[in-house]
Amino acid sequence: MTQLPADPPPSWRKPAGIFLILALIALWAAGVVSLSPWVGTWPVLVQGIFYLIAGIAWILPLKPLLRWMELGRWRG
Repeated sequence: MTQLPADPPPSWRKPAGIFLILALIALWAAGVVSLSPWVGTWPVLVQGIFYLIAGIAWILPLKPLLRWMELGRWRG
């Protein structure tokens, strides 16, 4: 009977990365909310476009962060 290799010890990068992702979302949301007094004066269609872009743009820094969580390096 062959013995299966032991699982590697868990990496500290994954919990740290999860914390960083949550912090990124909280900071991004706070930034967008702080702009609401000005954005609220814009036409509704422009507001919708702004919030659509702001709702997608926070994803851009996630690729290097996820790579770091998995591989331990920021660049590919």
